[in-house]
Amino acid sequence: MSGENQLQLNGFITAKDTEYRLTPIPDKFIDKSSDSDPSTIITVDQQKTFQVIQGFGGAFTEAAATTFYKMSPSVQNEIIQAYFDKKNGIGYTFGRTHINSCDFSLGNYAYTEVPGDENLKHFSIDHDHQSLIPLIKLSLAAAGGDIKLLASPWSPPAWMKTTGKMNNGGKLLTKYQEAWANYYCRYILEYEKAGIDIWGVSVQNEPAATQTWDSCIYTAEEERDFVRDYLGPKMHLAGYADKKIVIWDHNRDIMFDRAKVVLDDPEAAKYVWGTGFHWYCGDHFDNVQKLHDAFPDKELIFTEGCQEEGPHIGSWDLGERYARSIINDLNRWTVAWIDWNIILDEKGGPNHQSNYCSAPIIADTKSGECLYQSSYYYLGHFSKFMTPGSVRIFSESSDDRLEVLAVKTDEHNLIVTILNKTSEDINFRLASSDQPVTISQPARSIVTLIHNL
Repeated sequence: MSGENQLQLNGFITAKDTEYRLTPIPDKFIDKSSDSDPSTIITVDQQKTFQVIQGFGGAFTEAAATTFYKMSPSVQNEIIQAYFDKKNGIGYTFGRTHINSCDFSLGNYAYTEVPGDENLKHFSIDHDHQSLIPLIKLSLAAAGGDIKLLASPWSPPAWMKTTGKMNNGGKLLTKYQEAWANYYCRYILEYEKAGIDIWGVSVQNEPAATQTWDSCIYTAEEERDFVRDYLGPKMHLAGYADKKIVIWDHNRDIMFDRAKVVLDDPEAAKYVWGTGFHWYCGDHFDNVQKLHDAFPDKELIFTEGCQEEGPHIGSWDLGERYARSIINDLNRWTVAWIDWNIILDEKGGPNHQSNYCSAPIIADTKSGECLYQSSYYYLGHFSKFMTPGSVRIFSESSDDRLEVLAVKTDEHNLIVTILNKTSEDINFRLASSDQPVTISQPARSIVTLIHNL
């Protein structure tokens, strides 16, 4: 790191088998003397800049909202503060929610269940007013109104589909494409009336997966044509040209091939803000970079990830999985990273198809307590410090055992976050032209260093 000022360094640490949980880093881990000279070097260069970071966050689902309102008022306040308070929490600034039901709903529902209601005369979001909208509004208030909200459909209403069912895949009937495009616009309008601004929509959650829960299949060509001929024009006509349209919203494995079909069409591409992706298929990080290189004017956003098959209470692997994904995704031009459910119950639900998963905060509805998972703290190492408007800068580790991400914030701080997934303590030197410093990073830990310029 370059600069003329004396190095002013502080930071935070989370480490397995210790009491450190987003804890100010103790002096014993920082050596500012010139005596130590470890072989591992972390280099950053604030002159080499990349994308602007737009934020981090999690998803508001009916499952999360239902669980939330089972907790006592004091615990509800604790959860809201833990996620959305910028000072005492981890400062989430992004959110995602579902249009109609998803697997993390209590059952299937749509905003109009009347067959053939193409004019949406019976459209109503009353269902969401029961718990989902109140949770979102509490979160917005705690965040000072500063949450970008992405809305994604898992399925159109059953009557719009080839199967007549919301679950188990099926496709949107051609004759209802216009009505379905209007549906997004009506959803945005009704949420605005409820006091909630929708930042953007994705076309379809996981359009290549036939799930036992709410799902709908699109080929790449079908998604392209729907965006180009219906969704994009209808949103512009409704006055929503400023709302972002996100394509794909599925795994990294074939994200390049899927997005390319849409983005190679200029008429479709002009409506598309960027590509969303998930992690449920292995890493495939290079596909994120490949897509940016091919379409550098389009953005990349991680829209969903969680640990499947139950709550995994107490697992340290959770946090490490999150951190590794964030570091690698953002180092390949991703501008925002959204977790899945912000909270779930002790079973990892509720879920109307028993697709139980983990969440950073498990709300134990039996004991009335919040169980903070490693993922909560690891996410906080990014969301709390790499605030919206931060710019990613060049960073590099000379040792493959350490993974690193660095940004420069609007507050004139350099933020460097280092992940050590190994079972060994690793000493590294943070290279700086004014004053080198050696950090002793414990095994199975994450460290965020803050350099005040």
